[in-house]
Amino acid sequence: MKNKWAAFSLLATTQFVLILDSTIVGIAMPPMGRDLNMTAQDLSWTTTAYALVFGGLLLLGGRLSDYVGKRRMFIAGMALFGAVSLIGGLASSGGVLIAVRAAQGLAGALVAPAGMSLVMTIFKDDPALNKAMGLWGAVGAMGASAGTVLGGLLTDWFGWRAVFLVNTPIGLAVGALALVLLPSVRSAARTKGFDVLGAITSTAGLALLIYALVDASETSLGVGALAIVLIVAFLLIERRSANPLVPLNVFRRRTLRAGNVVMFLTVAAMQPVGFLLPLYTQFVLGYSPTQSGLSMVAIPLTIALTASLLGGRMLTRYGLRTTTATGMASIAAGAVLYLRIDVTSDYLTHLLPSELLSGFGFGLLIGAVTIAATSQAAPEESGMVSGLFNVTQQVGISIGIAALVAIATTVTGDSTAPQALVSGYRMAFLGSTVLAALGLVAALALLPRLKTPAKDTVTVSA
Repeated sequence: MKNKWAAFSLLATTQFVLILDSTIVGIAMPPMGRDLNMTAQDLSWTTTAYALVFGGLLLLGGRLSDYVGKRRMFIAGMALFGAVSLIGGLASSGGVLIAVRAAQGLAGALVAPAGMSLVMTIFKDDPALNKAMGLWGAVGAMGASAGTVLGGLLTDWFGWRAVFLVNTPIGLAVGALALVLLPSVRSAARTKGFDVLGAITSTAGLALLIYALVDASETSLGVGALAIVLIVAFLLIERRSANPLVPLNVFRRRTLRAGNVVMFLTVAAMQPVGFLLPLYTQFVLGYSPTQSGLSMVAIPLTIALTASLLGGRMLTRYGLRTTTATGMASIAAGAVLYLRIDVTSDYLTHLLPSELLSGFGFGLLIGAVTIAATSQAAPEESGMVSGLFNVTQQVGISIGIAALVAIATTVTGDSTAPQALVSGYRMAFLGSTVLAALGLVAALALLPRLKTPAKDTVTVSA
């Protein structure tokens, strides 16, 4: 198609906004709680509600983009995102705000797989695909970086409502531009019917699984068991369905399978670090929220620079395995250096080196892993495969945070003494190191040496 890079720019801008929104909302939580009389537990649900809906509906959103049309789902998701953000900016109660975050999760589940599959469609069989994937990872990192800074500025200058209201004109403008810039891709899947039972069981199973992982109450074990039952039922339904939501034969594709495994371990190792560092810098080192946010900017900035300047080039020259393994080794090295933290740690010598290594590693591998997990999809499968890749990330993030935070809490106990907190954080960082090391082993063992995934492994289920 003509104007490939114009279309990519629009999709990348959307990726930037969606990731920026998640970090902006996190920075604005304390004033939200004060204005709307929300407790800490209430505020936690502004994150949990988003994760539940986003993670639970990703597979459905991906398949809908194949069935209804990628551009249509992208536009619908962005319109919904803009509309509910307006409601969030005008919210008068915590309940409304939590409902808005859930609706934003729905919008994200529609936009994310459609956006990624559109990128894969636009650059299908194009040598520029590696460059596009590197830039895609860089844009996401820049969104996270900008969010930590802009969240504080918007909240300080205009109040917390501004972090929602700013999304409304952006969402509506992107939806309108999509009609002009994005291709209208029709899929053969539209003629084959829709897997309703698969959609219900996968959505409910994933949502309940994520709930069980983030909820620490006595009911989480029972919810987790029900989630497993629903996921098993989903797998049985997919085996028998004429037009499954996720054809199980996609997991026979070595590169796709490897890409999802490596990404799962990568985010499970890295995301808890982003959760724990603000706690460590504020509760132990005494940083203000603004200082804490600025102290983490090195990670997304390094990701952005590495992904845009080096990731695609290294992938083209050295291939999937070498690029991904080098990135995982750097992430593991960064995690090891976090073990040096203490109650009197200095940012420049104790935190910055770890942040640079982990950011460099993620920026190096994000394009390679994304291509591995999605490039073997036929056009009518691209939305489903993109949704599967996003689910892998969401579940990896949920499991990583739940496991490593539980480790830190177990070691720390009820103590709030700085030394006790540091002991807990160190054990969590040790868990992150183990996960990163497993990711390195997985990259070396599972990814092929090929510079581009083999095309002849693509199969389309009936």
